[in-house]
Amino acid sequence: MKSDNARAGMQQAPARSLFNALGFTPEEMKKPMVGIVSSYNEIVPGHMNIDKIVDAVKLGVAEAGGVPVVFPAIAVCDGIAMGHIGMKYSLVTRDLIADSTECMAIAHQFDALVMVPNCDKNVPGLLMAAARLDLPTVFVSGGPMLAGHLGGKKRSLSSMFEAVGSYEAGKMSEEDVEEYVEKVCPTCGSCSGMYTANSMNCLTEALGMGLRGNGTIPAVYSERIRLAKHAGMAVMELWKKGITARQIMTKEAIMNALTVDMALGCSTNSMLHLPAIAHEIGFDFDISFANPISEKTPNLCHLAPAGPTYMEDLNEAGGVYAVIKELADIGLINTDCLTVTGKTMGENIANARNLNPEVIRPVDNPYTKTGGLAVLKGNIAPDGSVVKRSAVVDEMLVHEGPARVFDSEDDAIVAIKSGKIVPGDVVVIRYEGPKGGPGMREMLNPTSAIAGMGLGSSVALITDGRFSGASRGASIGHVSPEAAVGGPIALIEEGDIIAIDIPGLSMNVKVSDEELAKRREKWQPREPKVTTGYLKRYTSMVTSGNMGAILKAPEEK
Repeated sequence: MKSDNARAGMQQAPARSLFNALGFTPEEMKKPMVGIVSSYNEIVPGHMNIDKIVDAVKLGVAEAGGVPVVFPAIAVCDGIAMGHIGMKYSLVTRDLIADSTECMAIAHQFDALVMVPNCDKNVPGLLMAAARLDLPTVFVSGGPMLAGHLGGKKRSLSSMFEAVGSYEAGKMSEEDVEEYVEKVCPTCGSCSGMYTANSMNCLTEALGMGLRGNGTIPAVYSERIRLAKHAGMAVMELWKKGITARQIMTKEAIMNALTVDMALGCSTNSMLHLPAIAHEIGFDFDISFANPISEKTPNLCHLAPAGPTYMEDLNEAGGVYAVIKELADIGLINTDCLTVTGKTMGENIANARNLNPEVIRPVDNPYTKTGGLAVLKGNIAPDGSVVKRSAVVDEMLVHEGPARVFDSEDDAIVAIKSGKIVPGDVVVIRYEGPKGGPGMREMLNPTSAIAGMGLGSSVALITDGRFSGASRGASIGHVSPEAAVGGPIALIEEGDIIAIDIPGLSMNVKVSDEELAKRREKWQPREPKVTTGYLKRYTSMVTSGNMGAILKAPEEK
């Protein structure tokens, strides 16, 4: 056992005295030690129930012959961090989570791990750690929130943000907004639409790293407690069989996840996290892989904010496995990939069924014949940009309009809410990328303001920052290279005409190469917005959005 390095033999007698201080029995000292990475805290609604999940995992591990040992991982609530300096500290936690988990697991020589994440950067951070550590590992999330109910319709967090935009436009009263506050987020769990947290938890199933239902069983269902117990049992089976994370998280599994992403209509943030996870296994993932996969992958789901269905509906319709089965039946899934069940993906989905063709469209009746995401290139984004095209209305798939240029999210929000943005405009928000932000803030506030003010079908937004999975509309993010390193988005001027062609996978500013060259000669780098603390270090190491905003030492770039 790996843990014997920390507790066996005369040399480790001092360590055994410390295990004795922890209350370990002689019998436990002979069993495999399973680290349970708990992201429980009392500030993230998606994490407030994780203590119950962890307790269930511990029972499963112990029942299957292991010794469960809990240690923590941090997590930020993007919704609470949104719209102020706190959002600079969201994406950056992904690497802190991966690094700290690596440190804990190696320092204490765990034999296996169960990861218990839920929201946004917590899931990819732990997937990155799992790939680095290459131990027997199973994921079990805290589960999604149930949808809210208001006015006879289901609602979610994106409805809340858009309500604020409607209030600013005079379309809702303060009392109306407060009713939304009371009703749109009714339970614990990750917010109820196909936002980043639920996207990544669903993709954990597609990667083979989570058991069936990990992405969709609601947080408040007792079924999730049972799932957690089975996760604890499953990790012990992996340990006995010697199946480790990198045997599951292969190049083929990552491409499976990208395919499922297209069918589900996941958050654009998955195009930051899949490259980062791939990097940990030595797979050079180019975001442009998305386009050929999208061309042949039908979009089968329109969960909020793209449509009127929610995670609970996807769960009742058969969950992620039902979506994977639809795709496998037309040859789009590598069914030979190994999973945490110890079986192949093909074996796992053999009995999966689509129980509601209105929630999961059959492959012969998709929402669109192409997938939910697209990567656009052109003279604004030569290294690529990302759009959730499944959440774009038809009339905005092709759009031309004048650039309204802002050097920060805050300035853009002021202009939007004061009525200075009009139909046809293309809002450009720059210097908000991984380096420029720093931290690549999510732009849910401006996109929600645009939608709430009734401009969602007439105004586009492009940025070197990123979007929440709750954003909808012609919202194009991850523009690379970013403005802070002199990317062409830094050269756009007020009034320039920007041409967006999502089906044609292009985005260009209608300015000559000669004019752009003249502007480049005049461009000067901006002073860093943050010069102290963790963000200063992060800024010096982070790469562009098209590379997944991974960290590299200066000499590696």
